[in-house]
Amino acid sequence: MKKIILVLMLVLSSFSFSKQIKVGLILAMGGLGDKSFNDSAYAGLLKAKEDFNIDIKYVEPNTWMEDAFYLEEYSDNGFDLIIATSYTAQSAMEDISSKFPNTKYAIVDTVSKEGGNIASLVFDEPEGSFLVGAIAAQMSKSNKVGFIGAIDIPLINRFKDGYEQGAKYINPNIKVLSSYVGGDAPFNDPIKGKEHTLSLITQDVDVVYHASGNTGTGIFQGIKEKGIYGIGVDCDQDNIVKGQVLTSMLKNVNNAVYKVIEDTVNGNFKGKVYTFGLKENGVGTTNFIYTKDIIGEKNINKINAIKNDIINNKIKVKK
Repeated sequence: MKKIILVLMLVLSSFSFSKQIKVGLILAMGGLGDKSFNDSAYAGLLKAKEDFNIDIKYVEPNTWMEDAFYLEEYSDNGFDLIIATSYTAQSAMEDISSKFPNTKYAIVDTVSKEGGNIASLVFDEPEGSFLVGAIAAQMSKSNKVGFIGAIDIPLINRFKDGYEQGAKYINPNIKVLSSYVGGDAPFNDPIKGKEHTLSLITQDVDVVYHASGNTGTGIFQGIKEKGIYGIGVDCDQDNIVKGQVLTSMLKNVNNAVYKVIEDTVNGNFKGKVYTFGLKENGVGTTNFIYTKDIIGEKNINKINAIKNDIINNKIKVKK
């Protein structure tokens, strides 16, 4: 009997030491419901919770200044992994992570110092944007396509530059007109998004691609109203205006969030740069569910060929 009790005690003690991993997610400005960047990150968190039985918590900051507050709070409360989806959290994360060397951190869209306890999750936006730029050029009748960015910063311009390269690959004479939302809420200002869209349309732009988070909802209102084409970003936004949103440049933040959680759970976390491009399924296009017939099989085959050529280094995308 004593042996049985001892065995039971050993079994129970082993369960008590099986610690449930705690993961905290700090979303970017705009929060959930953006049908874009934040929704994708959250989807990755939920999938990881289902697959790995982790304990999760997320927060939607009202301002960029709150990043440091939540990083400190999660660190103080013993979270194993803390993920920030906004590049604005980099400085605060580098500072706070040095105070909590046993806590793991991950940041999206910016590169932190390597070799520590921060994983940098970055995407090859130019590769994915090259593909949608090629589609825009295929579908433009005016030989003028547009890009609307939230703000004029290197990260947003990675979308623009890839888009322009792809458009000019198809049509070297095409013009790419760019516009930036700016203001106090550049990633969450649908009214300004629509205004910028209508302004581009007055300049004969007939396809508009955006990298502006929830501001894109206003951009899509503009393309619907004026009957031109749009291109979504980050998540599959094709169903927002069916038949007019040609495709979306998928930025699979969900895959990146899932990957860093999986590595943490399996003890494989590394303080390094993780890059997600076409080859890693980090970026790409949608499956053209609503626009397959509109774009046409010939054009879609051309896009698939371009994708393969980029992956195989036959086409060099400037970054």
